[in-house]
Amino acid sequence: MGTNQDDEIEIDLIELFYVLRRKIWIILLTGILGAVSFGLFTAMVLEPVFTSSTMLYIVNKTTTLTSLTDLQLGTQLTKDYKVLITSRPVTNQVISNLDLNMSHEQLVKKIKVENPADTRILTISVEDSDPYMAKSIADEVAKVASARMAQIMDSVPPNIVEEGYLPTEKTRPSVTKSTLLGGFAGVFLSALIILVLFIMNDTVKTPEDVEKYLGLNTLAAIPLFEENGSVQKKRRKRNHGRGGTAQ
Repeated sequence: MGTNQDDEIEIDLIELFYVLRRKIWIILLTGILGAVSFGLFTAMVLEPVFTSSTMLYIVNKTTTLTSLTDLQLGTQLTKDYKVLITSRPVTNQVISNLDLNMSHEQLVKKIKVENPADTRILTISVEDSDPYMAKSIADEVAKVASARMAQIMDSVPPNIVEEGYLPTEKTRPSVTKSTLLGGFAGVFLSALIILVLFIMNDTVKTPEDVEKYLGLNTLAAIPLFEENGSVQKKRRKRNHGRGGTAQ
């Protein structure tokens, strides 16, 4: 029993493979169309996004680098600082200083704060469709957040290690990635549709289908004869000529 089931599954897989091979031109054409469509949509419709980053060094002037406790405390504080950077007082002050036409929630979505492992450095990255605005927001967030941290923690403000840079290349979207994604999506969807249509089509076409689906032996098969175009044209012309003579 197990052997027969395995044989049926193997035959089905091989049959599906040949179905896909017969329709390979449709699959490739759909993949090309998908790649071109996604690429053009990304290049001409989607708005480019630029990213500018600045870095803060979280350390007090009174911290002794030989003190393990101070180092561990500084590392723990970076988690608190990450929350403070995107707090409402900081974002509202940045919006006011730069006269931005956006809300707190909209500005927070543009800001990303990261803390590299085993460091007391905070990286503040800002995304915007305007590279100059991305740099301006990143610098202002670092400045306002540094003052806010010093006020809340009752300590000296963190040092700005690196100011925001002016991005010259967009961060996203990537035309190359979109093109590859479109090509893959086109190939996958076309192959899926072809397989679904083949599996749902349960009509009997060949003697092999009769034996496979009905379990009956085929005694004979009547071939279907199709006349080619030239023979049909000659026959119509002959019949038309006979009809004209009769009149």
